[in-house]
Amino acid sequence: MSRAKLALLGWALSLCVIGGAAQAVLGQAAARPAPVPANTPSDVHAKVTETVVDSSIPDDKAVDKMLEAYAPKVRALDEVIGKLKGDLKKSGIGAGSLGNFVTDAMRAEATRKLGKPVMLAVTNGGGLRKSVMAEGELSQRDIFELLPFENALVAFDLTGAQVVDLLRVVVSYKDAQSGARIKYRIGSDKKPELETVGLLIDDREKEIDPSATYTVISIDYLLNRRATKPSETEGDYSVLREAKNIKPLGLTIRDAIIQYVKRETAAGRDIKATFDGRFVFDKAASEATEEAQP
Repeated sequence: MSRAKLALLGWALSLCVIGGAAQAVLGQAAARPAPVPANTPSDVHAKVTETVVDSSIPDDKAVDKMLEAYAPKVRALDEVIGKLKGDLKKSGIGAGSLGNFVTDAMRAEATRKLGKPVMLAVTNGGGLRKSVMAEGELSQRDIFELLPFENALVAFDLTGAQVVDLLRVVVSYKDAQSGARIKYRIGSDKKPELETVGLLIDDREKEIDPSATYTVISIDYLLNRRATKPSETEGDYSVLREAKNIKPLGLTIRDAIIQYVKRETAAGRDIKATFDGRFVFDKAASEATEEAQP
């Protein structure tokens, strides 16, 4: 089997897994191992062998037939959908400029989908699977590699007080957000802590009203990580237990980013690293906290 065909097979399998159709490719026997008889001794000594999957493997007609269906989808991954001006990097608080790019795109596409302004978008930095996206052409493959999981966008409502609590978690985990300006310091436990926060509206910072209701966009992964009982204190976004009017958007985070890049490209705009001061480090307060340590 040629290297090109092996690469095609690898991406086809990836697309199948992403689409939940791995069983169709791997076959019933691979997806559903034969059941072990109830009377099988537990001390059976099994023997296994290893086979290197490389160009020495002969072509298989069944695999070739399967690849015919997936070849167009794999080729589509190399479609250039935009241009990146300057590198995007995942680093530090907020997952860096890469986190800014993803959450800005989430918020823009959610606003279009809902037909109303979305004040805040949040996602976890751990879900961004590339550390750097280099300047140059952007393909769909780049976005698939950045966001390989089937995380769906979800809209929900929080009060202003709950939004502040949510952003405390975002800061503590160094996760990404779009829509707020956060001032933070390094606390006595050496972790970042939120000091003050306001929403950025028309490039102006506006105080969050604790009793007002705000629409937030995130991913189902974070929503599902919330603690399910009041007594639980996982910290991992347990504040989302208070979310109201939860509405799936029918759009994955990956598809939202792809759509955003395509729209920017159609408008004649390149994708650029955004540094808008959404995270402001309070160096003086951090140093004071350090000096106060025994």
